Amino acid sequence: MPISRYSMENDNINPINAKLLYVTHSVYENDWPSLPHTHYFTELCYIKRGKGNYLIEDQIYPVKEDDFIIINSNITHTERSVGDIPLEYIILGVEGLNFSFEGDHEHIIFSCRNDHARFMYHMNGLLTEMEEKKPNYELVCQDMLEILIVNLIRRAHFDFESVSSVKSSRECIKLKQYIEMNYPQDITLDTLAEVSHLNKYYMVHAFTRQFGCSPINYLCEVRIKASKELLATTDYSITEVAQSSGFSSQSYFAQCFLKHCRMTASAYRKACRSE
Repeated sequence: MPISRYSMENDNINPINAKLLYVTHSVYENDWPSLPHTHYFTELCYIKRGKGNYLIEDQIYPVKEDDFIIINSNITHTERSVGDIPLEYIILGVEGLNFSFEGDHEHIIFSCRNDHARFMYHMNGLLTEMEEKKPNYELVCQDMLEILIVNLIRRAHFDFESVSSVKSSRECIKLKQYIEMNYPQDITLDTLAEVSHLNKYYMVHAFTRQFGCSPINYLCEVRIKASKELLATTDYSITEVAQSSGFSSQSYFAQCFLKHCRMTASAYRKACRSE
């Protein structure tokens, strides 16, 4: 009986340290505002139908059916449909991985029409697993993601590197600066999501990973710090201090101040002036 046996030639296999964050299936409609945005993670997009344009760092790139688009983290981009057939696509959000393309580019667009069946299988398979969420779907998705990445590298001849994408997150830093400069205003998660051009869930996830607290908790800390300065250096009433620091009401201010400082605002003012 003839037998063919093939052994692994390399014992030093480097794992692909990437994490699948989400899978989305979208059909571009005119009622959806297409705004330039960035992510702290890398996006992989497969065009299923239609034609359109990708706007990447102020440059316009035409895309069509069976095109694959990879955009590294922190690169401003958006997509728009062109023509009568709406742009239909599947997008993967992948954390912890950046790709190295020729010419120091931070994105790549290539056709995978000759490998249509292969890439459709990968992308639709990931979408189905995420939709159905059967037992251990996370393991299946992670394995499918790694196979997809290897096939992409084979097809387009580029490399990848593991990155701490959250640490290099420009949008998180900008968000932190926005809070520090605008804390007296009415700021909600919706406000911050609009400012950062991020989905609310991933915005909170990225900010918390980078700074150790959620955006709203950081906003509260900034407001408390500002209120302590006002209590120590002005004769504003407690209500005026609360309003000037951005708190929606005196009662909420009192609650937050007591939680953070272990004393009331009045007691803090008295302690400052007795020094």
